Amino acid sequence: MRVFLIAGEPSGDALGGALMAGLRQLCPDVAFDGIGGPLMQAQGLHSRFAMDELSVMGLAEILPKYRHLKRRIAESARAVIDTAPDVLITIDSPDFCLRVARLVKAQTAIRTVHYVAPSVWAWRPGRAARMARVIDHVLALLPFEPPLMQAAGMECDFVGHPVVAQPQADAAEIAAFRAAYDLEGPYVLVLPGSRRSEVARLAPIFGAALGRFAARHPRMRLVLPAAAPVAALVREQAASWPVPPVVLDPRAHDAQTARAHKRAAFAGADLALAASGTVSLELAAAQTPMVVAYDFQWLTWQIMRRMALIDTVTLVNLVSETRTVPECLGPACKPDLIARQLEQVHAAPQAQEQAMALTMQRLGQGGEEPGLRAARAVLAGFGQ
Repeated sequence: MRVFLIAGEPSGDALGGALMAGLRQLCPDVAFDGIGGPLMQAQGLHSRFAMDELSVMGLAEILPKYRHLKRRIAESARAVIDTAPDVLITIDSPDFCLRVARLVKAQTAIRTVHYVAPSVWAWRPGRAARMARVIDHVLALLPFEPPLMQAAGMECDFVGHPVVAQPQADAAEIAAFRAAYDLEGPYVLVLPGSRRSEVARLAPIFGAALGRFAARHPRMRLVLPAAAPVAALVREQAASWPVPPVVLDPRAHDAQTARAHKRAAFAGADLALAASGTVSLELAAAQTPMVVAYDFQWLTWQIMRRMALIDTVTLVNLVSETRTVPECLGPACKPDLIARQLEQVHAAPQAQEQAMALTMQRLGQGGEEPGLRAARAVLAGFGQ
């Protein structure tokens, strides 16, 4: 079986890596081609170009790179058509992936699977119908998504969210992490994103907010796990913060040690300040209370706020059907407002802890690993 996969950002790379491992387990003679990051490459993918080229978020942010992305779309579609795989699996990054699928479907009958349903429950509900023209099967991460995809004419399976399969640090690992970084007291986990654009925009705001919060909690330290592609920028930005953070730079360690440090940092934190995104689920899995904050380009914010169908962007709030995770978005992404929310969560985390536990249960915790479930769903499309 030949599988062509495309992922455009680290979260997609993680999904792709787990799916590839599941496919190898169920179909040992599978062969892979496509675009992906280190986790997919570890499963045998030779990426046709660096996945980082596709890691762009926000309508305004995409515009300067539009011509280059358009060339990569055409190049990727041509590679799929020329190699004629049994299935094309596109993973998230819909602005790129679905354009590739459209070009492929225009010239072939190759089966198309898209991993991660578009958030039609949040905005632009018409995307499902347009997607159905080029996608045969959707693998959904959230339990309420399959009916929406099926109503648009696509097959859809809820395969669980990969966060429920991620290992969690135990007490001994947390203690070792604390000793390695001389962290004796409480600390706030700081997560300003994994893309250069969002780190540059959020780091000054986060630093100022945490300075205000730390002034009321002088024993509170800051720990900032940096994504490798932006680690240098993170260090540069954090150097001017009122309270210097402990930066976890994955480049300073082998991959296994870096992942272990990150797991322990998440599990040992008393509180977190995070950019919006799937990181909220990683925090929920570690049972770390959080505040979510994100600032957008003006044009992106104006478009999004007019098109939004929901009142929260945080997945913990959506899956648990609560609103226990406070958000400071767009014009509300200001240091004083963020510091105030951090204070409130720190004082009373109990309701959020219950919502996080419910979220993990609903996302498939305790069941078969999502990567294997996703692989079974892909193979079921071929009657296997």
